[in-house]
Amino acid sequence: MDLALLRTFVTVHRAGSFTRAAALLGLSQPAVTSQIRTLERQLGRPLFLRQARGVTPTSIGDELAHKAAPHLDALVEITESGLDDESSVRTLHLAGPPEFTAERALPALTALTGEDGQGFALRASFGNAEEVLDGLSAGHHDLAIGTVRPRGRLLTAAPLCDEEHVLVAAPRWAGETGSGRPRAKGGLVPRNIPVIEVHESMPFVSRYWTSVFDSRPSAAGTVIVPDLRAVLACAAAGAGLAVLPRYLCAPALARGDVVALHEPAVPPLRTYFLVVRTGTLAMPHIARAHEWLLRAASHWC
Repeated sequence: MDLALLRTFVTVHRAGSFTRAAALLGLSQPAVTSQIRTLERQLGRPLFLRQARGVTPTSIGDELAHKAAPHLDALVEITESGLDDESSVRTLHLAGPPEFTAERALPALTALTGEDGQGFALRASFGNAEEVLDGLSAGHHDLAIGTVRPRGRLLTAAPLCDEEHVLVAAPRWAGETGSGRPRAKGGLVPRNIPVIEVHESMPFVSRYWTSVFDSRPSAAGTVIVPDLRAVLACAAAGAGLAVLPRYLCAPALARGDVVALHEPAVPPLRTYFLVVRTGTLAMPHIARAHEWLLRAASHWC
């Protein structure tokens, strides 16, 4: 059986779409369709059911993928690790949210860009959860960091770390909350304290209020800036309260630039996931970066 046909089949199985598989393989969609039909004729069985949005594998298709995929991944690993030009430098494309990627992931990965014979070049892109996962699915990135666990067979996610959220403001606002707890009857944002957020929908404040006070905030954001680092800067300048990841605001809390307005017994958490396209961990530079980030993340919590 032609290995090229099997490679195309496994890619379609994981992608759930001829169109997406064609983009990942660098082929035209008609070429992918033709290869799958050839394989189906050789086997005498249909491998996929065509649907309006993509394809669904038949039981025979699932069985073949289960048997073939590990061996194809092993062949890729052998090729990548043993037959590459030793002088070539691979490039790792990483995508994730700007603040977490800049503050956590990139400093950790720079240790792997040295000239130790196993280093790689590094390229980073920023985006929200949907954007980075779409880019990873399309083959634009090798690794993605996001706050959503992807569905389907194309992407594989591993929990990276949990992010604790803290309600903060400049010290001058602490007196507005009384005894270190927001005067928020019914969970409302304190009237006298403006709100700083990254978006008009107030995702961080809303999540905090829902989790801690079991209600929704009624106030709108006074300052909206699309970067958590800018939110922190505005909070430290006295613009109002904000909900921020502890890793990001911990230095400012230690210096007294901002104070925690509330310390709940169970703080709100958000989980980050490290995501790859299924099968790409057979490539040594991706596998090394993946393992390195998981190891580094064990010290971030």
